[in-house]
This record gives sequence, C-alpha cells and structure tokens, in this order.
Amino acid sequence: MNVQGVAALVLGGLVAVSAVGVVYSKHESRRLFSELEQENRTRDALDAEWGMLQLEQGAWATHGRIESVAREQLDMKLPDRDEVEVVRQ
Repeated sequence: MNVQGVAALVLGGLVAVSAVGVVYSKHESRRLFSELEQENRTRDALDAEWGMLQLEQGAWATHGRIESVAREQLDMKLPDRDEVEVVRQ
C-alpha cells in the first residue's frame, strides 16, 4: 500500500469517527432538551401548587377564621367590661 492509500484510509477512519461523534452529540442534545422540558413542566406544576397553597394559607389566616376557631375549638370569648383591666405606665 502506498502513502496515498494509507492517508486515504486514515482520513476515512477520521471521517467515520467524526460522523459517530456528530450522531452522539445530536442524540445527547435531544436527550438533554427532553429532560429540560420535563423539568419545566415540573416547575410549572409546582408554581401552580404554590399559588394554590398561598391562597389556602390566606383563607386559613383571616381574622374571622382565627376568631371562629378560638370560639369553637378553644372555648375562648371576648372578656366582659368588668373583666378588662387597663394598665398604664
């Protein structure tokens, strides 16, 4: 085999290795893009859940709700006038 034949064989091998590298790179890129899209969907779902939880927390923390729980579950009530003592400094 002459020098040109060896050079052609080496170049052909390099082209084949390069082609395999391109295919692998493209596959990895698509895989990572798919993973990114899944993570984005997860983030969007968590954002929606966070918004609902904030609304729920707001509903549970209203003054009316707190007063209702205090009266019904803790048997608390507003003190009568004669039970109130004003402390002045």
